[in-house]
Amino acid sequence: MSGGIVLPKLAGFPSTTRPRQIPEFHPKTIQKSLPRFPFRRIIRKPTHALATDVSFKEPKDYYNNIFLKTDTPKDPSHTLCKMQISTSLGEKDKMLVNYVPIYVMLQLDIITTDNILKDKSGLEKQLRQLHDAGVDGVMCDVWWGIVESKGPKEYDWSAYKTLFQLVQDCKLKMQVVMSFHQCGGNVGDVVNIPIPQWVLDVGETNPDIFYTNRTGTRNIEYLTIGVDNRPLFSGRTAIELYSDYMKSFRENMGEFLDAELFTDIEVGLGPAGELRYPSYPQNQGWSFPGIGEFQCYDKYLKADFEEVASKAGHPEWGLPDDAGEYNDTPEATGFFGSKGYLSEKGKFFLTWYSNKLIIHGDQILDEANKAFLGCKLKLACKISGIHWWYKEDTHAAELTAGYYNLKDRDGYRPIARMLSRHYGAFNFTCLEMKDSEQDAAAKSAPQELVQQVFSAVKREEVHMAGENALERYDREAYNQILLNVRPNGVSRNGLPKLKMEALTFLRLGDELLKKKNFRIFKAFVKKLHADQAYAADPRKYTTVVPLERSRPEIPIEELLKATEMLEPFPFDAETDMSVGGELNDFIEGLLDMIPFF
Repeated sequence: MSGGIVLPKLAGFPSTTRPRQIPEFHPKTIQKSLPRFPFRRIIRKPTHALATDVSFKEPKDYYNNIFLKTDTPKDPSHTLCKMQISTSLGEKDKMLVNYVPIYVMLQLDIITTDNILKDKSGLEKQLRQLHDAGVDGVMCDVWWGIVESKGPKEYDWSAYKTLFQLVQDCKLKMQVVMSFHQCGGNVGDVVNIPIPQWVLDVGETNPDIFYTNRTGTRNIEYLTIGVDNRPLFSGRTAIELYSDYMKSFRENMGEFLDAELFTDIEVGLGPAGELRYPSYPQNQGWSFPGIGEFQCYDKYLKADFEEVASKAGHPEWGLPDDAGEYNDTPEATGFFGSKGYLSEKGKFFLTWYSNKLIIHGDQILDEANKAFLGCKLKLACKISGIHWWYKEDTHAAELTAGYYNLKDRDGYRPIARMLSRHYGAFNFTCLEMKDSEQDAAAKSAPQELVQQVFSAVKREEVHMAGENALERYDREAYNQILLNVRPNGVSRNGLPKLKMEALTFLRLGDELLKKKNFRIFKAFVKKLHADQAYAADPRKYTTVVPLERSRPEIPIEELLKATEMLEPFPFDAETDMSVGGELNDFIEGLLDMIPFF
């Protein structure tokens, strides 16, 4: 099999696991901070196959070398040491190391299904408003179902070229998403953009190219990872479809790549562009907080599981048949409620299910790396913030999505470790959410989830980025985002302990641009920038270097060593860059009554 990760024989699983120690948080308690980053990982001899001891030390010369004058860092793989800022900068400029750029998502249908830029003049007006507000850039999906709709390798980039030129003329940067999924059927989808019809036609005679649940219902929003390496599409594999698309993008967007318009290429790796299985599709009846369903019952994934189970000495093992339906609770199922997920068979299945997802992401990111090699941008992948049932022992909703995350097993650090070889960024959702806002019955914990994931990503020395999962324009949501992007606040003496590389904000539209909402939003942008002036050149706060070739493949055994659950880094209780609260809302309510204000 091609790709960067080799699936091993899945045999026994250790019965002893290291318990996770979760600190208790009080809403008014500010946690003590950890030593400053950057760090280097020291790996000691593991106590068992899935565990490794990790500790961190600061380089001795760290404080003397925070600000580097060279454009090319001595260690280009060290993601936290790449600041290109001279030591002669003043205090205000040094504060730019705290700067978090913001990219606002464009409307899902900004390019219509007829491949036309929608309302160019209206969009230009909105883009200029964003620029005047200090926004750094915008994000847009580049839909496979639009660009390659006419037939295999018949790419039409014309509408996107018009869009990119407009964004460039408005002096904004861009994040673009290689969107190999259908728009429609997920939370927030308000339009329908299917994958290319000629791909759907293959599915008419071979429906197993799509993800399938236990009852045989197909999900046509993304191709199953079971066909990643099968030449079912006019002689091409699914991986080759994605690779050719990205190569064509580079060939046709050379002028914009040379102008450094794009700061990030986010590679779509599943439904909603996220590296996950389509376990909770609204168009099949799922509703929050259902546990979802496993999506591995197409003939290709079934055959793969049967093969690895037989090689492991268990030909009698099959895929789960007692894991419930989309809207079940964990206790209503045998697999979760009767602790089947903790059995030898259950662990074997969950390891296979989650490993297949990591291998899928690794293969496509390797192709993306080859396609954009040498371009001055970062690759990124998006991981879904599945926060419901996080407080429940089973973590059922995460498991059905492919994130094998339990109280004593980290399901996110192996993904970050895989991503590290591609110099990629880990983009995570639900930054705006608080535990207290969630239904208690859902046992939801978005705050603890973000804290765990941020800690896991930073331990692997990978760039962390984030976005809000739902449209929110209130101060409480903004303050929670500000806390999550800088969990220990700004630093006036070098790099902050923890900081996200960027925030992608959902979404541009009339609601955001309403007078009151936009006024608060502009304050939010200023706080993301750590009260610093808008920086048009990203080199002032991050590195801009040519993308290097992916590092050598990482065996799956090495990735699984990252499953040991370690205590998360402490987060402050509140942001030190607040946009205010109820008093500010009251004052602004009075101001809104003044016609000329």
